[in-house]
Amino acid sequence: MRLSGLRLRVADPEQLGKFYTDVLGMSVQTQGVSLRIGYPGQGADLLLMPGGGGYTHDTGQRYWKIGITVPDVDLAAAFLRKKGIEVSDPKQFLDIGYMCHLKDPEGFVIELLQHDFEGNRPPNAADPSDPFAQACIGQITLRTGNIAAEDAFCRANGMRLLSVQDIDQYGFDLHFYAFTDDVPPHADLWAVENREWLWKRPYTTLEFQHVKGARFANVPDYRGLEFQGLAAPTRDAFGDPVNPG
Repeated sequence: MRLSGLRLRVADPEQLGKFYTDVLGMSVQTQGVSLRIGYPGQGADLLLMPGGGGYTHDTGQRYWKIGITVPDVDLAAAFLRKKGIEVSDPKQFLDIGYMCHLKDPEGFVIELLQHDFEGNRPPNAADPSDPFAQACIGQITLRTGNIAAEDAFCRANGMRLLSVQDIDQYGFDLHFYAFTDDVPPHADLWAVENREWLWKRPYTTLEFQHVKGARFANVPDYRGLEFQGLAAPTRDAFGDPVNPG
């Protein structure tokens, strides 16, 4: 199976689709009244569905963000700023990754995550005129207070845990699952050595921000995930829909 899609209900699929294609370099195709957009390759697509509007993100919600992995975050941020897009300053976040953040025109959060840590990026990693040429939707991030239930759901559907990352000073940890036979380079899934390897995967991982015992709010404009190869619609550990992709 494959994590093949993220469904978001939006106010204007056509207009928002232009942002993802014209600014972030994705391709688009029509799927009924919705738009399916994404990068070539094994990563998930975004399915922009009509009927939304008024989305506002906060940290108490189940759905958080997508992460787009790129070889050079500095180039990507500079490219976006030239187009008038507000982007946070790229920085190394602890021993997690070199990243920055922005929001799309309807308020959905996007993280740009570099393949390599700050200082480790090879020279000429990306084309300054096309910094998203090697981009992938690398992460879809959800929040949970019960990682055991999420783990059971992921493993029951054939996903593998690839990395666990402790962010103790902020009160949470991160868990990354994917449909893959890949084996991380270090057997200890908490190891920092696995992280740059993880950011280079050509497929989308399902990331959970785990805050033990926390309760998160449903997000009406988050319409769930798609798993290519899933036999029938189901629901995840939180109760959100998971559909065949």
